[in-house]
Amino acid sequence: TAVEGVAASAFGYQGQKCSACSRLIVVDSVYDSLIERVVEGAKKLTVAAAEQNPNLGPVCNAAQDAKVREYLEIGRSEGKLLVGGKRLDGEGFFIQPTVFGDVAPGARLAQEEVFGPVVAAIRVKNFTEGMAVVNNIVYGLTGALYSRDRGRIEIARRDFHVGNLYFNRKCTGALAGVQPFGGFNLTGTDTKTGGPDYLLQFLQMKSVAERL
Repeated sequence: TAVEGVAASAFGYQGQKCSACSRLIVVDSVYDSLIERVVEGAKKLTVAAAEQNPNLGPVCNAAQDAKVREYLEIGRSEGKLLVGGKRLDGEGFFIQPTVFGDVAPGARLAQEEVFGPVVAAIRVKNFTEGMAVVNNIVYGLTGALYSRDRGRIEIARRDFHVGNLYFNRKCTGALAGVQPFGGFNLTGTDTKTGGPDYLLQFLQMKSVAERL
């Protein structure tokens, strides 16, 4: 389930979603087996023009193409390239689904928003360390935890500092009116799109006082 969720949220829309899975934080005990399956899944994805019904199409424009390719070079110096890492030859801005392994939590690839089909996999010793890595970033839009441990789920419910948190499912795909959408820190002020409070953003609030 985690492998499927990572693939869908990391590579859907070519990773061009603010909620995309750009960091994959995995405890050491399952890191190697999970990453192996994520990589094998990425190898099976097709990248092509829309009429070929691919898994991934192009990134949106030349500027984004250049930005993603720059991060591919950064990734080579900050982690181990496990799959992808190339722009396809020919016309169009087609970039392979890419995973870098053993990226340090403080690396640029793990701290900055690529907005492309690039995943930084981070190995942590245990759940406690993983939660520290989760929150050590300037963003706070979405996150997901895969766990069968109810105790860990409850800890994450309280301490995982994002606006939209998902358990045992991917970190993209909020439904307007069901899961109002908005984040913290550099990803927003927690104003939730798709929720009733969002309507207040279309009003001008006035406070009036009169001495009687």
